[in-house]
Amino acid sequence: MAPRRTRASVAAATEQLSSPPTTPAPATKRATRQSGAAQTPAIKKESRSTPATPPTTNPRKRTRAPVKKEDDVKDEELPHNLGSMPSPKSDEAPPAKKRNTRAKKANTVKPKVEDVADAAGKLEGADEHMKKAKKGNNYGLTPGQTPYPDWPHPTPEECKEVVRLLEKVHGKVTQPKEIKPPSLTTAGCGEVPSVLDALIRTRLSAATTGANSSRAFQSLVKTFGIIDTGVGKGSVNWNAVRLAPQQKVFEAIQCGGLANAKSKDIKAILQSVYEENQARAAELKDSKKDPAGAEGEDPSEKKDEISRADEEVLSLDHLHLLSNDEAFNKMTKYPGIGPKTASCVLLFCLQRPSFAVDTHVFRLCRYLGWVPPDSEVKKGQPKVDRNTTYSHCEVRVPDEYKYPLHQLLIKHGKACPRCRAATGMSSERWSEGCPIDHLVKRHGAKKGDMGESVTAGRGKRRSKADESEDEESEMSDLGSDDDVDDE
Repeated sequence: MAPRRTRASVAAATEQLSSPPTTPAPATKRATRQSGAAQTPAIKKESRSTPATPPTTNPRKRTRAPVKKEDDVKDEELPHNLGSMPSPKSDEAPPAKKRNTRAKKANTVKPKVEDVADAAGKLEGADEHMKKAKKGNNYGLTPGQTPYPDWPHPTPEECKEVVRLLEKVHGKVTQPKEIKPPSLTTAGCGEVPSVLDALIRTRLSAATTGANSSRAFQSLVKTFGIIDTGVGKGSVNWNAVRLAPQQKVFEAIQCGGLANAKSKDIKAILQSVYEENQARAAELKDSKKDPAGAEGEDPSEKKDEISRADEEVLSLDHLHLLSNDEAFNKMTKYPGIGPKTASCVLLFCLQRPSFAVDTHVFRLCRYLGWVPPDSEVKKGQPKVDRNTTYSHCEVRVPDEYKYPLHQLLIKHGKACPRCRAATGMSSERWSEGCPIDHLVKRHGAKKGDMGESVTAGRGKRRSKADESEDEESEMSDLGSDDDVDDE
């Protein structure tokens, strides 16, 4: 077969028609690149992607960083820094690939430049973001009223029995009398002394794992420093975060996932808190006026509040002076703060009884029949979701069981081989059983037909609920989470 003639050899032959062609010398790397530049795009691409030594794996396959095993294997402690509790030995199956893909994208995909950089001289989008902030509680929830008044579950007896059974497996849960100093390594969900600290930590924990939110929080500490004195001692300098460009906040928390939305929310919240602090201080200095809740403050407390505002130490500790409903409505006006986040701050920071509903609590409330199935929801009543579940159980669950139930349902929802979101009758450890098996009716095709073990009066199986549960399971094991915007 005749050797292939290159364009270079043809050109040389054209210039020296009277001379016979010489034997070409071996091509050097430089010559190879030059000749490659003259090839067609398809050939050029192929030559670039073909290494000198045949690869052992597909060269076009993107290599991924190895996943740290510690976060998956480590037995998760109770949420909100409660400490270690006995739990079943975990040899859970690895999360579904689809769920891992979503989590990885959320942690690695960077937003476009225009999404994180704003015009100079502005608060990096905080002002514009606050214009879209909620003007009030727009979740359709009425404090003290359940959206399902004719649904008789859960009864106090049912709550007591679930606590009793779960404590046998996961350990006894009691609400601490005093809140421990804030951790600089764990974000948590609000069990810290500072109300503002609790709010931002809980926002960071939304829709991600506890490990991811803790890494993001540690990065905030490293980037912006900590407060040395006062109620927020040992936690992040939130005023430094407020004054920083959003891009810097984004870079600090991007390891925690959903950094674009969270950085915008955090900046907007902190700017709003700053303005509120200044307005309250001005009213406190005026002896004729008292801001909301200040009528119950001691003179020394008023003086401290004024001093914090003058020193630009951001604080929401005046929420201690408000009622549960007032504090709840106040928090849910901030962007990115929904019922679950506000309820967590009430429960863990303000130490008020509140039934916070995350994805695990919601799933188990449905399994237990504590909210009506879709087939039992009457005309005019809202669909059953996390917010309506919170509103219903806030009324039905006795105050004394709200704290232990929240902790135990989360722990059980993550650890139980039958009550986890991503599980089924063929899953490993299914045969170990469940301490509340006789009380629940699981839905979803892979959960198996549990109809024979259901307590009477739990309602019919739900085809729509089956579908929504399968969709929810893709994200529910991400931890104690909110929706992305929680709105």
